[in-house]
Order: sequence, then structure tokens, then C-alpha cells
Amino acid sequence: MIRKLLKKLPTPFGRAAHRRTTPSVIPASQHTLRRERMSKNAVNVVERLQQAGYQAFVVGGCVRDSLLDMTPKDFDVATSATPEQVRATFRNARLIGRRFKLVHVHFGREIIEVATFRASHADDAETGLAQGDEKSRQSESGRLLRDNVYGSFEDDAQRRDFTINALYYDVSSGHIHDYANGMHDIRERQVRLIGDPQQRYQEDPVRMLRAVRFAAKLDFEIEPHSAAPIPDMADLLFDIPPARLFDESLKLLMSGQGVKTFDLLHYYYLFEPLFPDTEEAIEQNPDYSLALIRQALANTDERIREGRPVTPAFLFAALLWPALGPRIKALEDQGVPTIPAQQQAAQDLITEQCQHIAIPKRFSVPLREIWDMQPRLERRSGRRADLLLEHPRFRAAYDFLLLRESAGEETDGLGQWWTRYQDVGDDQRRKMIAELGDKASGPKRSRNKRKRKPRTAADS
Repeated sequence: MIRKLLKKLPTPFGRAAHRRTTPSVIPASQHTLRRERMSKNAVNVVERLQQAGYQAFVVGGCVRDSLLDMTPKDFDVATSATPEQVRATFRNARLIGRRFKLVHVHFGREIIEVATFRASHADDAETGLAQGDEKSRQSESGRLLRDNVYGSFEDDAQRRDFTINALYYDVSSGHIHDYANGMHDIRERQVRLIGDPQQRYQEDPVRMLRAVRFAAKLDFEIEPHSAAPIPDMADLLFDIPPARLFDESLKLLMSGQGVKTFDLLHYYYLFEPLFPDTEEAIEQNPDYSLALIRQALANTDERIREGRPVTPAFLFAALLWPALGPRIKALEDQGVPTIPAQQQAAQDLITEQCQHIAIPKRFSVPLREIWDMQPRLERRSGRRADLLLEHPRFRAAYDFLLLRESAGEETDGLGQWWTRYQDVGDDQRRKMIAELGDKASGPKRSRNKRKRKPRTAADS
């Protein structure tokens, strides 16, 4: 019902919000952000650019997170200097990117990303540079392919995606420049697009994923008019390069808020373009599929909060697992033996998934190993159990087995058996293996001895 209401919500007054040309300047006395909380290297970059005669500000997520009393992961700088001028100012600078040309200023392990003020693509279109120009290029569907049209401070603020990311901090004065009412939306705890939502999503459909990511990460709500077009425009994500969606999927699902992110993705119909086969499996068997996925994400969230390592391979194995069983069964119904059916289904599923999210081999290979070890965990006779314990993927495979059981999959106590097997000594392990043999063979049947006829002379 709520989804239907979202779709019916109109854009405010039937058009994009009025464009501000002057910022709201919030002095240092009226906000909590302090220069001392900024990266020293980011402050250094801003000051050197200002000394060289350019406008320069710390901008974006680091300002937003600092205002929310969160620790920023990185620091970005926006400036009136062109990328070439920035590189000329810093010997430790490097030009990167074609779609969006940026400068990375290196300070040991820390990288300060510096971007030149950009103008809105719509403004550029009026000058006739929208199609085929080396600075700006747009696909037939409206998606931005290249955006290196430079503009003013005011232009840059209006072309940013969300109001909460359009806050500029001047390290010299301590003022925050706010062109898009971002401070208001931070106080209201809402994610709001700048400009017309349909147009902005069409320019870059990944903005829909970013809206979800910020809502989950910050515990914000997506503002209704920004949310309304998402369900109908979700299919635009099918046209996004799979490599880019892989990077976005890691940001979404390995942020420490994976469960909430997944629920939002599913709610706004954004999960299907990322994992179409899994979405189909959810529709066919929602209880098991949703339980397994949510538990896997909850475990990942907990490990991230505790500072323990996480691997995308395990998470992708869980996200795709509900889609694997139906494929295996379909092949078995065609007469393919079980083991070849399992191998073929796994390979086909991963290959097709990589057409949507390009999972690198460094993750897809261990993903396959986790899957392949699931039936092997059932075969424990002789030396097999000890050999499995020595396998480098045993721990991941064992954890995956427990995950399957936690989602309600019946394994006849297999997880409990392996838990105990790891904790006992060699003698007890041999006993556990022997007990398995007894159970498999069942009670011994008495052999009916055949009565032999006595030999006669003729037989000899």
C-alpha cells in the first residue's frame, strides 16, 4: 500500500524546487563543526589552494558526518582551480578519471580528493555541448557518460546529488556555505535530492542506490518526493556497467547496516536489478530465502561493528544460495546426475550474476569453494573429515553450513556434529566416525547359510 502511495506523490508544485543563487552562510558560532576535527592534510590542501588565489572548501560526506558526530572515512575538497592547476600546485598530486576528472593529492596512505567546481549538465546542454563533446556526454536514455563541464561555486552546489552532501566548510573562517538547505535536512534527518528527482535519477540511476545507502547508514528517511520515482525507475540499473555496480554493492551491503540496507533495497524494487535470480528465489520461497539473507547480513554487520574481518565472497555466496537449489533441481529433473548438476548450476549462476554485478575472480573462486564444500561436509567416513578440517576454506564452509541451519534448512544435525568434531580429541573423533559407519550400515543382518549338497564321487 505504501509503495502505491509513493508512486502517486507528485513533484512539489509540479516542477523542480526553486534554484538558490546565494548560500546560507552559517558562522562557526552556530554549528558544531571544528577545524580540529578535519584531516590535517585536507586543511593543508584547502589553505594552499586559497593562498594560490583559488576558492577551496572541504565538502560533502566528511562535513555531513562531522556534523552528525560520526568519524569521516575520507575527506574531499572542492575548488575553483582546474585539475591541471591543482596538479601544478602539489607535487604529490595525480590526475585520475575520464568520466569525472579528479585530482588525488597523496599524503602517505591518506589521499585527499580534489574536484573542480562543476556546472549542471542541463546548463551545458543549453550551450550545445551535451552530445559528443569531450567535456560532457549523455546517452540516449539521459544517463551522463561524461561530465567535465566546469562552473562556479554556486553551479557546483546545485549539481550535487543530495542536499546533505552540498555543504561547504571554509577552514579559514569556520563558516559553512549551504546552497540547498542541507543543514535543515540534517536536522530533519532526511535524504533529499537536489533538483527534479526523475531527471537526476535518469542522469545517474546509481543515485537511487546512494539514497538507500545514506538512509541506512545515517538512519535517515528518504524524503517522499525523492522516494516516489524510485520503484518505477529501478529498472534503469540494468543499464549500469556491472563493474560499477560491484563497487556500489560493497558500499551498500558491507557498511555495517546491511540488514537495513537490504530491506530498503527490497522495498524500493532495487534488489532485483542487482540480484535478479535471487529475487526470483525469494518470490518462490520467501521464508527460507529472506531468513538466510538477513541472517548473513546480520552476521556481517556484527563482525564489522566488532572490527573483525569480512569477505565479500561469503556474503555473495549467501546472497546467491537461494537461487542455486532450484537450478540444481531443474538439471536433475533433466536427468543430469547430482554432482555434475551442482557444478553446472553453480557455474551458470555465477556467470549470469556477473552480467549484473561483476564479481572479481578473487571472490567468485572462494565463493564456489564454499558451495562445493557443502555436500562434502556430509561425507565424513574414513579420513575425509580430517582432510576437510585441513582445507583452507573449511571455516568458511562450516560457518555457511551453520547459516543454512539457522535459516531453517534441515541437515540432520550436521552442523552440531562438525562443531563437536572440532572440539574433541583424536580418540573421540575416531569414535564419532565409527558411529557414523554404524548408523549408515544399520543393524547387521544374519546371513542365511546355504546348505550345500554332499559331494559325490561323480563330482570329483
